Amino acid sequence: MTSTPESRDRIDRTIEDYLLELKIEAGLAGNTLDAYRRDLARFARYLRAGGTHDPAKVTRPTLTLFLGQLKRADLSPATMARSVSALRGFYKYVSKQTGADNPVELMESPRQWLRLPRVLNEQDVTALLECTAAATPEGVRDTAMIELLYATGLRVSELVSLEHRHVNLIVGYLQAEGKGGKQRVVPIGEQAKRAVAAYLGGPRQALLKTRQSPHLFVTRRGGRLTRQAFWHALRARARRAGIPQRISPHMLRHSFATHLLEHGADLRAVQALLGHARITTTQIYTHVERERLKRLHDDYFPRKQRRVARAARRTELSAQK
Repeated sequence: MTSTPESRDRIDRTIEDYLLELKIEAGLAGNTLDAYRRDLARFARYLRAGGTHDPAKVTRPTLTLFLGQLKRADLSPATMARSVSALRGFYKYVSKQTGADNPVELMESPRQWLRLPRVLNEQDVTALLECTAAATPEGVRDTAMIELLYATGLRVSELVSLEHRHVNLIVGYLQAEGKGGKQRVVPIGEQAKRAVAAYLGGPRQALLKTRQSPHLFVTRRGGRLTRQAFWHALRARARRAGIPQRISPHMLRHSFATHLLEHGADLRAVQALLGHARITTTQIYTHVERERLKRLHDDYFPRKQRRVARAARRTELSAQK
């Protein structure tokens, strides 16, 4: 049976209508919408390859086969879980629009295996923060951004989206807008306050010249600094600080949360600071702390130390024979 152009386009139109509803009614962030669009476009390609062009006619076995294909493609657990989330929302929408059965309704998300976030130790963070910056407006700006990122645990998208009015250095807090437009208030540490004050004390206007901008972190063109530009600045600073691993802005967010918990912070407080909707998202950092304690135990437990010493002694005696 040959499909018509109208039938071939049906699933694309339905996907775009669903994403438009998410944008208008749910207020999802642009990055999330883009990720859902990629997930659903992958699903649409799979359906077309199998000769299906109407999303309302998809059955649960078809979805199961699709998820199996994703697993064989060696996608990350987070991508798999997000794909299921996108399909679950999409078919809730399709069911509401057409009255068709929802094939995703009783499906469970694929079981995710634990992948611990990569973090910097406190010595590397100190080296990064204390690394001498260029005596330029850009250097002062980048220092302020790095200090603020580690002091608040912001996402990099939240950092570069900050406006001047969002930061109150007198009271010592900033207002961040997270995923889905959710706002939260985050305290700023003293070091970060000083770094941002130094940037606002002249370098910001030196970048803007006679222009005005609502954005906190700006470029010489008067626009907002991009995520990619900050990423490159951060990596350049890390190289100068002698940090061997490739770091990212999100590693500083992970480090912020991990170091807070290591120093006794409450998990719920860390959840609020990070802007996590669910406590289960924040609990990943308790696994980081457990791994650290396990390493400390392995390194310093007396019985292990004695075993290591005896093994070394046996090796030494064997070498003397």
